[in-house]
Amino acid sequence: MTLAAYTMRALPAQLSGLIPLALDLRWSWHHGSDQLWLALDEDAWQATHNAWLVLNSASTERLQALAEDPDFLAVYQSQMASHERFSEAATWYSENCDGQLGDGVAWFCMEYGVSESLPLYSGGLGVLAGDFLKAASDLGVPVMAIGLLFQQGYFRQALNADGEQIEFHPYNDPTMLPVAPLRDSNGEWARVTVPFPGREVRLRAWKGQVGRCELLLLDSNDPRNEPGDRGITSELYSGDPEKRLQQEMVLGIGGWRLLELLQRNPSACHINEGHSALALIERAHWWQRRHQGDFATARMATRATNLFTTHTSVAAGFDRFSRKLADLYLAPWLNENDNTLDTLLTIANGGEQQLNMAGIALGMSGRFNGVSQIHQQVTQTIFQPWFGRWPTADIPADFVTNGVHTPSWDSPESDALWTKACGQDRWRRPMTESCPLKNTTDADLWQMRRAQRKRLISYLRGRLRSQHCEHNFGNTAEAACGLLLDPETLTLGFARRFTSYKRPDLLLKDPDRLIAMLTCRDRPLQIVLAGKAHPKDEEGKALIKRWKTFSRLPEVEGKVVFIEDYDLAVANQLIQGVDVWLNCPRHPWEACGTSGMKVLVNGGLNLSQFDGWWAEAWNENVGWAIRPNASFAQLSQSDQHDEADALELYELLEQQVIPEFYKLNDQGLPSLWLDRVRASMNQLTARYSANRMVREYVNEFYRPMIVKGSRRNPEQARELVELLDHIACHWPALRFGSLHSEGQGGHRLFVLDVYLDGLSKDQVCVELVAEASEFGPRVVQAMELNHGLPGAEDSYQYQCSVPTRPAEHFTPRIRVRDERLNLPLEDRHILWYR
Repeated sequence: MTLAAYTMRALPAQLSGLIPLALDLRWSWHHGSDQLWLALDEDAWQATHNAWLVLNSASTERLQALAEDPDFLAVYQSQMASHERFSEAATWYSENCDGQLGDGVAWFCMEYGVSESLPLYSGGLGVLAGDFLKAASDLGVPVMAIGLLFQQGYFRQALNADGEQIEFHPYNDPTMLPVAPLRDSNGEWARVTVPFPGREVRLRAWKGQVGRCELLLLDSNDPRNEPGDRGITSELYSGDPEKRLQQEMVLGIGGWRLLELLQRNPSACHINEGHSALALIERAHWWQRRHQGDFATARMATRATNLFTTHTSVAAGFDRFSRKLADLYLAPWLNENDNTLDTLLTIANGGEQQLNMAGIALGMSGRFNGVSQIHQQVTQTIFQPWFGRWPTADIPADFVTNGVHTPSWDSPESDALWTKACGQDRWRRPMTESCPLKNTTDADLWQMRRAQRKRLISYLRGRLRSQHCEHNFGNTAEAACGLLLDPETLTLGFARRFTSYKRPDLLLKDPDRLIAMLTCRDRPLQIVLAGKAHPKDEEGKALIKRWKTFSRLPEVEGKVVFIEDYDLAVANQLIQGVDVWLNCPRHPWEACGTSGMKVLVNGGLNLSQFDGWWAEAWNENVGWAIRPNASFAQLSQSDQHDEADALELYELLEQQVIPEFYKLNDQGLPSLWLDRVRASMNQLTARYSANRMVREYVNEFYRPMIVKGSRRNPEQARELVELLDHIACHWPALRFGSLHSEGQGGHRLFVLDVYLDGLSKDQVCVELVAEASEFGPRVVQAMELNHGLPGAEDSYQYQCSVPTRPAEHFTPRIRVRDERLNLPLEDRHILWYR
């Protein structure tokens, strides 16, 4: 297929700027240009919200007429000027850290949820990736994102008459998506190849523009590829292991080769989940070719600027491939670079026979992180086996709590309120808690909430009509079509992936109790649900059917509605209009959970399990928590808390949530409710924004990692490799000598002899460790060098004084010490006294 097939036809000269405007996905969150697309084709815009499709669909006659319409030209010129101002404006990055990220950050992810018009996402991971890019654009952070252009995105959903999920897989026509073929320096369609067994797979490159950031996408549907290879990028998250490995090769290897083709040399590489771990190997191969070095040195040189973010809560969620399959597909590529599968297996998991992609990501990265404070502990737990005898508490997992791109999720009503309080440009500045809703009255807040709820009810009725309610209703068509929904009734929303650990059926534990709340004459409740179950998750599908069956009970019909085909567009409407967002996963399975963050800017309140982000955000003034202050426990799929959590959920609804919503003051306003709304908006909106998240990655990760990477030129990297080889050679011979302790008032003195067998005293750290107990918190105390031991080479005496505890509580250990390394991630040697 030639470039001509994907080229926009000529526009009237005075409207030529519509092409770059339509290809910049900034219109998905900045709505100033909406008037242009409405004028081109109102029906197409309302149906798709895809500016590129609207522009391509407009007739030549319509375009010519608009080119001669002074009113349209005035709007067009205004938007072109606005886009130019946006492109040239100073940003947080340019004013605070311009140039400190060097040639920018390469950001890899398997899915991207930028807009429903570019359906390359399945759920939270993709939406997070889209929000990250948008916030990076707002802040001016130089990020180049790499992903795949799937011929089918995640499935589309419908429910049959029995409430059973039906899946559809519509084709993504690239000519109708807001992307364009990526051209190389010669103006040709950019293509790269990836070696496969007995052949090379050709990959075509596409470019999506996300404000100031590029989204580079690869697809394998090149006519010159074999039929099976053309289908590698046919669907998101194939369940077939062979195809899954092929996709991860295309993303990781092909993605880095695309950057090389474009002569990009990013200063840091950030992979979002382990799907793209092979990008880190290919980056090391690229370093080898550039510096004519060996793989071990290349790994050392590049890993300091590799960041691995995981969103996984159980080790079973990591992609694993059999040695046979990995050898078949990876050997041709590895052989090109004098590398072997055994090397990868050693990096990934110490030589086990399955190739663990999260293990590769960990072994090739200089830092790694989870996505909430609780998830940091989860991450330490599930990665502990990679660290040998290091305790879980010492696993160097960091965390950055996820955030949402606020401008993508605010309603017109809340946007007006925030603009009045904080100014037009508030979302592009560093969002802090220093801009409360000043001069905003309770009446203003309540008017906003009522308008949002009314608009939601109107939207729900339209969606229910489109779900063919006239052909599929239970007792009444009015109920099925949403006509019984009330814009003045407390509205609770639940919209997530339907799977057992998210417990979407927690409210159904006691159906009679829920029915009583839904049917209360004076204080009614109504519920809107949405969500998909994975096509192979039969239990998840059963949960959808259970809710659908409940919603058709005569007592509650019309008060509980299920909106089919949950996507970004549906999510946007729900989070703007619901009063309460419910989230109730099993603790601690919620890595972060960003859905509830999206209601914050709109004055919605959260009723959520004390897990993920809500465990950090919750206080009694901003919403409600189920089992508050729950402590982190070992991961399990246990349902031991389900009954108790359901009971607490009912009690919160009956005793706090519903009464507060309907308790009015003398002015007819729910003042207690609005106090919570104000506190939630003021305290949490900025704190859980992608604006904060991106700045945190820049300041706490990218900048210091790039500084550390600058100290790993070829000579320095080689020196570190030789150092670690030297340590590995001598470590088995290290041993402890005598250990003595004695009490000294309120302290205890420990004296220890150690024998280092050829290692320098500067290369190790000797520490005394006591785990948390009734005597106090965990102690890790460095022991000080006393003197060398006479008559023995490389032998020393150490001592330290610690608060009094039983002597047996303390255990000495020896570990590697080198400020140039991130330990124990880059060297896991450790020796315990016993």
